Amino acid sequence: MKNYEVLEHTADIGIRVKSSSLEGLFKSAGLAITEFSAKKQKNQFPEKHKFVITQKAANVEELFVNWLNELLSLSCAEALIFEDIKINQINEQFVDAVATGTDNRNYKTSVEIKAATYHQLKVQKINSHWQAEVIFDV
Repeated sequence: MKNYEVLEHTADIGIRVKSSSLEGLFKSAGLAITEFSAKKQKNQFPEKHKFVITQKAANVEELFVNWLNELLSLSCAEALIFEDIKINQINEQFVDAVATGTDNRNYKTSVEIKAATYHQLKVQKINSHWQAEVIFDV
């Protein structure tokens, strides 16, 4: 079951993510990048690579964009697709996580995502749930 929905946008791609926790919101948004941009075709290169990701920011919106852009940057630099994310610690200004990825040659990429943007960015707590909307530059 998807933890996100794709938002209509004229030139780029947007997603809306919902979760009962901030941890779940960040994890679901990070994994959504893989889900809507690439499809696993084979497991020819099964080796897993783990990266510790630590980010600090002045507020939750900045933290969210920094988090997504760090995942995108590592994915591009290391030629990986992230398949699992474990959030070790998180609050509205700090996240510490481990992202696990495999060789991107196991995947067929349908869209190249360049970056998460601040355009129409929303990260908010609504009653007891967290919701984020973010537009990706493609």
